[in-house]
Amino acid sequence: MASGTPRLWETDHPYYCTEGNYYARPVDGLHTLYDSWAAFHAEWGDLDPDLNLVFRWDWHRPDPDGDEVPPDTLKVFWVLQRKAILRSTECVVTEADEPAVRAWLAERARTVRAIWEPLLDAPNPAGVTS
Repeated sequence: MASGTPRLWETDHPYYCTEGNYYARPVDGLHTLYDSWAAFHAEWGDLDPDLNLVFRWDWHRPDPDGDEVPPDTLKVFWVLQRKAILRSTECVVTEADEPAVRAWLAERARTVRAIWEPLLDAPNPAGVTS
């Protein structure tokens, strides 16, 4: 990892994303929990990133509170594009998982970048401002 690159658990994304899907009942299985990165990756790791678009991730490191510190978790937020399904997953992660998590997320980031590429490096037409 390059010097100065923040660790995944040090990243603080603007705003937040709620788990699951606002338009579906919680029992509809739209937020799935996994007890490890390996268990999560076994189910989601090799799925087509175009059909299963990752639009956000959050590595959560809980504040130590008392004798037992809860584990870190990784939340991944998805749009299953073919069926327009919004859902999320959450798995327990460790610092040792970071290289694999980072590589997997980087691959998903390339898919999102490809969607927005025509706008990212385009010249500003007629001086339009936001």
